[in-house]
Amino acid sequence: MKGSDKLVAAIDALLPQTQCTRCGYDACLPYAQALAEGSAGIDQCAPGGDATIAALAQLLKREITPLNPQYGPHRPPSVAVIVEANCIGCARCLKACPVDAIVGANKFMHTVIAAQCTGCELCLPACPVDCIAMEPANALPDPDLSRQRYRFHQFRLARNAHERTAALAAREKLVTGNVPGHEQVERSA
Repeated sequence: MKGSDKLVAAIDALLPQTQCTRCGYDACLPYAQALAEGSAGIDQCAPGGDATIAALAQLLKREITPLNPQYGPHRPPSVAVIVEANCIGCARCLKACPVDAIVGANKFMHTVIAAQCTGCELCLPACPVDCIAMEPANALPDPDLSRQRYRFHQFRLARNAHERTAALAAREKLVTGNVPGHEQVERSA
């Protein structure tokens, strides 16, 4: 591991792993990379608040600065809760959750696995019927578990995209007649 990789890993270990994007980056790791490069301020992690800012300042040998209000206020840990009676099963929250803490299926009620919810709030704007509320949590989930769940979420999205591309390519071969043993199917215009 290179020195810069070690620094990124050390910074990432200090972040709360909410994957909330409030810092202006797609997730905690890109923010850690920007901090290591010196292109981001230590004052951008609202979920981490003053404690994370102080830890980052110490690690990066920077002055402690207050949380930049542009990135939102620091709030106590919370978890998403779906008001099940109002859920229409649109599945938009499933796609929005960066750690796959919401389970359900299209046209069925969804629910949040509270122990895995990071409190990122990304599900709130995704819900067209406002059936998701944030409730106080005792603490954020284990950052290592959240990081692992985020990485698996990213892996799953990439795998699904690859499988979809492969399925579309196979379908295109069938349609164009490029598959031996299959008759060519004419496209209707």
